[in-house]
Formats: sequence, C-alpha cells, structure tokens
Amino acid sequence: MAMVCLSDFEVYAKKYLPKTTWDFFAAGADDGTTRDDNILAYKRIRFRPRVLRDVSVMDIRTKLLGTEISFPVGIAPTGFHQLACPDGEKSTARAAKAMNVCYIASTYSTSSLEEISAAAPSGFQWFQLYIHRNRAVSKQLVQQAEALGFQGLVLTADLPYTGKRRDDVRNGFQLPPHMSLKNLEGAFEVCKMMILDPSVTWNDIHWLQSLTHLPIIIKGILTKEDAELAVRHGAQGIIVSNHGGRQLDGGPATIDALVEVVEAVQGRVEVYLDGGIRKGSDVLKALALGAKCVFIGRPALWGLAYKGEEGLQDVLRILRDEFRLSMALTG
Repeated sequence: MAMVCLSDFEVYAKKYLPKTTWDFFAAGADDGTTRDDNILAYKRIRFRPRVLRDVSVMDIRTKLLGTEISFPVGIAPTGFHQLACPDGEKSTARAAKAMNVCYIASTYSTSSLEEISAAAPSGFQWFQLYIHRNRAVSKQLVQQAEALGFQGLVLTADLPYTGKRRDDVRNGFQLPPHMSLKNLEGAFEVCKMMILDPSVTWNDIHWLQSLTHLPIIIKGILTKEDAELAVRHGAQGIIVSNHGGRQLDGGPATIDALVEVVEAVQGRVEVYLDGGIRKGSDVLKALALGAKCVFIGRPALWGLAYKGEEGLQDVLRILRDEFRLSMALTG
C-alpha cells in the first residue's frame, strides 16, 4: 500500500513486528493515559491562519546549538533498534545523515557508538546518557562519545527507576539472545535495570561538565521549576519530554508543558520537544509555542520496521513535506 502518512507506518509495524516487540515499542506506563494524551493534546490546538501572504519561497532550515539541519525534526533516543530492522541504529544514523537531521543515539543501542559513528561519518549526532551506579561506565561512554565526534550530550533525567509498562511485564520482555546492548557489553548484567543510579541530582551536572566539553542537553523536563534549575546548572538545551508516556502516568502532555518551560527559560537556552508528533502540522504547533525543534521516537521505529534506512527516510520526508505545507497554509 502507498505510505501516505505516519499512521500508515504504524499500521504496518503493528501488523508485521512480533507482538512482544510491538508491545515494547508501543508501551506506556500504567493506563497509558499520558502516552495517549501526548497525541490527543495536539488535536486540541487550533491554528489562526493568515491568508494572501507570499508563501512562494519558504526556508524550513534551522540550527541546533549552531549546527544547521534541513528542517526542525530530529530522531529521539530510543533503544533496541535491531528489534525493528537488522542493521538497527546504523540504519537510523544513515537515514538521519541523508536527511540532514540530528540523531540522538541511545545508551541502550544495539549498535555500539563506534558502529553508529562509522555508519554515518560527519553525521550530526548527539549521545543520550543514563547515569549508572557504576559511574566509571558512564564516564567512559561520555568521553568515548566526544572522541568519536558526537556533538552533544543528552542527559535523560526522568528515569531513576523504570516505569511500569504492563505489557512488558506480561510478556516477560527481554532482548533476544543474538542482540545485546553494545555500549554496555561486559560492564554489568544489563538485563537488570537496577544498574540505573536513582541518587542522581542536579549536582551531577557539574560532574558531567568536568568530563566533557560537549554541550549538555537535559531531557525529561516538564515544569518551569526544573527548567529554571537546568539553566542555573549550565544546561545548554532542554528537551521537554515525558519519555513518550513510558515513565510517570498522569503527567502533562509535552505540548501542554512546553509553554511553561519556554516562558521560564526566556531564551537563555534552546528548548526542544518530543512526544506525540505524528504530522507536519504538529511540528508547526510545537514551533509556534516556542520549541526550536522536535524529535520523533516511535515513528522512527515504524519507519525502520517498514523498510530500514529507506523507510525511516520516508517517514522524515513525509513530516518535512507536511510541515512545509502547514507553514504555507497558515501563512
């Protein structure tokens, strides 16, 4: 069938991925209320379109911390891409480079940082970090990412413990034996999520700054109070995120939290957003409310499931073209 919109890729992925894999990608915490509200919140927002404005030429490029991208959409950090396609994160990196967007590689990748970097040399890549109880492992990953040419460090701040995702519990979800978390091989028994350090605080931002010259972007902020703290502790970017609704159920949709965060930082740092982006018009709504760029999580995985690198490029192209059309039609 013709793939016309992102929901077509969702339908395909649900049909063809193994059930346990689909359930893992789709899971929200508890009732899934926040996961679903991430999408529904966009439907409640309305444009005020202006007409008879010259939209014959449009420039949809933007910059993230000084680096230009072709349009304001990037790929959010998600784990286990080999579950979606055989080449995993290497396909993701190549697609991102081909479309000239930012790819945030996850600590929990099924390809190593070296493999991701080698798959798309000179691609625009950030590295997403979970701080582990074994701080030496986190230190090594940060320094490795910088040495390989990653251009930003994204600290995920909303996962001191893993949220309760019911289908994963029912399915007894774990990675197949032939896959592994390449960045953590040999570091510890990675199937136990207790390797995450729940004692991490704002003071640890200074520890990270002592390890690297990379700009630090904090992902998982939903309130003005935490946005203010992020600025105070030297973050250079904020990703308004609720982890795709996979952590705390009952928090706000990210697009609803965005305005509060943007008002709090007052332009001192760049603000981005993930969660619930399904159309180009969603991208425009996020930008209109103050985001510099948005990042897609699940739709990237659907694209990989459809046709690997090519499928992910298709997803990005559709979002790009819909975004440009929405800009034109709103004037």
